[in-house]
Amino acid sequence: MPLYQAGTKSQLARYSTWTRVPILIDGPVTVWESLAICEYLAERHADKNLWPTDIRARAMVRSVSAEMHAGFSTLRHELSMDCRAYHPGFPVSAGARNDLDRIEALWSECRAQFASAGPFLFGTFSVADAMYAPIALRVRTYDVNVKPESADYVSAFLALPAMQAWIDSARDEPERLPQFERLPV
Repeated sequence: MPLYQAGTKSQLARYSTWTRVPILIDGPVTVWESLAICEYLAERHADKNLWPTDIRARAMVRSVSAEMHAGFSTLRHELSMDCRAYHPGFPVSAGARNDLDRIEALWSECRAQFASAGPFLFGTFSVADAMYAPIALRVRTYDVNVKPESADYVSAFLALPAMQAWIDSARDEPERLPQFERLPV
């Protein structure tokens, strides 16, 4: 569905009173907002352990996911989400770098405490990884300089078939939104 068009809100209103994205429609069930969608999917696919079984790890997944949901506004504003672009040498402001430094500190803490079982923030894929997907994509899009362990995490994340499909779908999308196609100044 094309976004930021004159009829976008009315099109979204056909599915939900929430006229923003993301919206998940699963048969008769409509869920909106990222964390609510993650909760719903974790319930529907309990075998995937999207919320870790360990109470400490689960509390940390919830905390870092909530921080992602509510924070990093400078980074989101200055490095827009654009899966099909690649901007090597993009200048990252001090404010966006502060957001990235906090994200890298979170990633490092999660991996140090909980990631012995695999390449993701809590070893196996979790809600936290889903929440940080837009950051991993921004790191790639803007060729952001991150620490080696963060680069390894981003590489593992972007190698997921679902991420490759997301990127491929974005490249096939005909819609262009000039206000979000950032170029270095």
